[in-house]
Amino acid sequence: MRPHLVLDGDEGSAAIEMAVSMTALLIVIVGMMKMCIAVYSYHYTSEAAREGARYAIVRGYGASTPVNTACVQYESACTASSDNISSYVKALGYPALIPANMTVTTTWAGFPTGVTCTPNPAPNCNNVGNMVTVTVQYTYPLSIPFFPTKTLTMTSSASGILSQ
Repeated sequence: MRPHLVLDGDEGSAAIEMAVSMTALLIVIVGMMKMCIAVYSYHYTSEAAREGARYAIVRGYGASTPVNTACVQYESACTASSDNISSYVKALGYPALIPANMTVTTTWAGFPTGVTCTPNPAPNCNNVGNMVTVTVQYTYPLSIPFFPTKTLTMTSSASGILSQ
């Protein structure tokens, strides 16, 4: 009678195949979820740019209300300066967006000529009828298991004509 060798059969091969295939499946599922969150982040980046532009065109640069925290938090009549617009956009609190990863840039231009004002905003570009553009840039840290971490930069702009 011959002794039974451990390497003779295929016992346990199903468990190894299952472990390998489940690892691959879970990497794909986690990667898809992370990419869905990236698309979600881009959507809210563009929404933040639209909200920033709306904030600027409704308030206008020449408003006389002083800058304070309550002004940005409760959306009362604040001046639409670059700092106030940036604070407002970062305080919107969209889920899954990290305000520290967000950069908000505001530019004013004479309308309809489109001449960019320097310094920004120049006194002649903060009048009713001139254009304001709010650009929001968001860096999304994309990390999928077993792949190198990447940073996706999402940028969206929105423009509007100052109404006040």
